[in-house]
Amino acid sequence: MTDIRTDISYATPGEAEFGDYIALLKPRVMSLVVFTALVGLLVAPGSLHPVEALAAIIFIALGAGASGALNMWWDADIDQIMKRTARRPIPAGKVAPQEAMALGVALSGIAVIMLWLATNTLAAGLLAFTIFFYAVIYSMWLKRATPQNIVIGGAAGAFPPMIGWVAVTGSISVEACLMFGLIFMWTPPHFWALALFMKSDYHKARVPMLTVTHGRRATRAHILVYTLALVPVALATAFTSIGGPVYLACALVLNAMFVQGAWAIWRRDEGQAEDDGYATEKRVFRFSLSYLFVLFTALLLEAALAHWPAYAALATHLPVLEVF
Repeated sequence: MTDIRTDISYATPGEAEFGDYIALLKPRVMSLVVFTALVGLLVAPGSLHPVEALAAIIFIALGAGASGALNMWWDADIDQIMKRTARRPIPAGKVAPQEAMALGVALSGIAVIMLWLATNTLAAGLLAFTIFFYAVIYSMWLKRATPQNIVIGGAAGAFPPMIGWVAVTGSISVEACLMFGLIFMWTPPHFWALALFMKSDYHKARVPMLTVTHGRRATRAHILVYTLALVPVALATAFTSIGGPVYLACALVLNAMFVQGAWAIWRRDEGQAEDDGYATEKRVFRFSLSYLFVLFTALLLEAALAHWPAYAALATHLPVLEVF
């Protein structure tokens, strides 16, 4: 794919407002990062002092925001072309690219150093790697180089619950890996469902999304395959120390619904999709957002219910996965 960064002339930045700098941090993405990191922290064995726990979540969120700012700095050229992103602060001419880069670099350093001071070296190292992965490996390399961009790049969004877990335990475990795997496997069908009804944006920006390089038929097949691959990861989590009957019930229902949605997408042709305005694809995309939220909420419920003797006795009847 041809790099189009040199083809873009940015609008002259005006006087930025505080909200414009907040927008650079991608607060909607940050909210998912904060939630999953918080779940990882709360379900981990052991505990942090409440002040340390709050600090850990704040600095993980700050690291996510730094990644967002660096991504917006690098992607400002294609953001200007795509309808979905044209109103972001840099293409809208509200914040200069250099300001976004400086903000991203500064927040990255603060987040990593402060998480190290608040928790431990491994958690800070994972946060540093996550920022590097999203800003450099995904944004600067994979996104414009391969249709597998969202598959490999999805790792960046999958690290937060692992970082939360490591902040408490200082080590990586089966449970942390499965929480990572849950988000990692969820990301491709989630974003490809979006790409099916946003293809023109990616095509105009010359981003090699799967819909652009291989077509929508292949994308539909990939959504089904990755959704099926997600199922065992989601179900395996139920049989670890953080799972239990509530999570297992939620996972069974939600994965059945997700597979049903992916199957419906796979069966459709473009004529059907265009006739109803990609209603099925939009429905599955919206469902995928609630899917992740409900499963991680179920993990929180399992952690809370574990303190009830009767429920804890019931949960012990589930076999526990000891080896990843």
